[in-house]
Amino acid sequence: MRDKNLGLLIGVIILAAAAIWVDLPSNPGLHIHLGPINIDRDIRIHQGLDLQGGLQVLLEADVAEGEAVERDAMDTAKVIIGSRVDALGVTEPLVQSQGERRIIVELPGVQDPELAISTIRETGLLEFVDAGNTFLEPGTVVRTDFGGTVAPTEEVAPTSEITETTTVTPTVPASPAPSPTPERVLPTVVTGRDLNRGGLSIGRKETTGELYIAFELTSEAAPKFADFTSKNVGSYLAIALDKEIISCPVIKSAITEGKGVIEGKFTLEEARSLLVQLQYGALPIPLRVETTRTIGPTLGQDSVRKSVTAGAIGLSVVFLFMLIYYRFPGLLADLALAIYALLNFAIYKFGLPPLFNYVTLTLPGIAGFLLSTGMAVDANILIFERMKEELRAGRSLGAAIEAGFSRAWTSIRDSNISTIITCAILFYFGSTFGASMVKGFALTLIIGVSISMFTAVTITRTFVRFAFDAFGDTLRDKKWLLGV
Repeated sequence: MRDKNLGLLIGVIILAAAAIWVDLPSNPGLHIHLGPINIDRDIRIHQGLDLQGGLQVLLEADVAEGEAVERDAMDTAKVIIGSRVDALGVTEPLVQSQGERRIIVELPGVQDPELAISTIRETGLLEFVDAGNTFLEPGTVVRTDFGGTVAPTEEVAPTSEITETTTVTPTVPASPAPSPTPERVLPTVVTGRDLNRGGLSIGRKETTGELYIAFELTSEAAPKFADFTSKNVGSYLAIALDKEIISCPVIKSAITEGKGVIEGKFTLEEARSLLVQLQYGALPIPLRVETTRTIGPTLGQDSVRKSVTAGAIGLSVVFLFMLIYYRFPGLLADLALAIYALLNFAIYKFGLPPLFNYVTLTLPGIAGFLLSTGMAVDANILIFERMKEELRAGRSLGAAIEAGFSRAWTSIRDSNISTIITCAILFYFGSTFGASMVKGFALTLIIGVSISMFTAVTITRTFVRFAFDAFGDTLRDKKWLLGV
């Protein structure tokens, strides 16, 4: 038993040391590049809109005045925008409908507002069009036989080329032919809807280090694409995003497998933005930016300062109460609670793969953490009160310790499971109805309650058992140290 307790104690110390390392303000993160192992993970606090500020964008359906907007189209657009925002890595975004024609989007801590707006607003219609013998300069706005004409957009930045993995090479003639007249309608061969979403990825050339986007056509579109490229070797195959040309390579040979790459002078942000638009499909309705508003974090920072102060005072009072009322076991519980706080903060920063990458801290999230701390104290109180009852009934110290933990466990388990079920309902509600604040509160409370069960039942028991092995004789003779 003593060896087992020593092993558990060493494990607890290692776990606490790892949590302290993650919690360090100057943590450099994990950046490991050894052969096939490539890990790039920043370890930092992710703050919500109310704490760090960000961007609020109001989008409106860009249709003719008086034209009806279908509810299903707006709901689909909201889902696609939400997926795009999530894929961009924006922390705790809010995407919700406002009336029948508007969608409001809140983006905490965005690094590039223009790129973010471009990504969420663009219809994302990718077309492979037959340009015949005419080279089209990137940036040229064209008319196709798929969906009419779309006005040019300022946000489409990358000048790209597309090549089939082995057979198509981007070729730009020395003297490019003039752009087509607006009356010319270009036939669309395939569109972004024909892409296999699972076959999209960002890669980097080993020789030049340039980024590219690999794509794969669906089984239905691949034969059509193969037939077209077989019959048009030597012609230009233009790629248009929202009717604006982004690349115009020449077909060197037939592309029979339906696989290729879009390559060019992408920045990582531009490549990710284009990938997100392709992955989550085209918006069913065009949207325009009605208003944008930058939100400052001043109010949030003031609220955080007050919340942290209140939390520090509350925790100090709890620690002091446990020490005075339960004495030596209270001291051990305080150590377990300190580890509890370290583990919570470490999970907020590092995440818990594969369940989630990190936790976005908001004011309701901080409230969830403080509430879970109180529940962690409750678990220790249940255990120690049961121990005192067993000691008063004449049990030996060792028997009282084991009985205190085993008999208090059912109460701790049932109460915490009830709380977790309630939090799961709140999390579902927040996810379904766009109430991100409710979702953040539920997530931090679930994490806190789960960790509190671990610290109370495992860490506190390890400390108490080890203390009994080391100081058992003293504790038997001086029961006032046990609060009895």
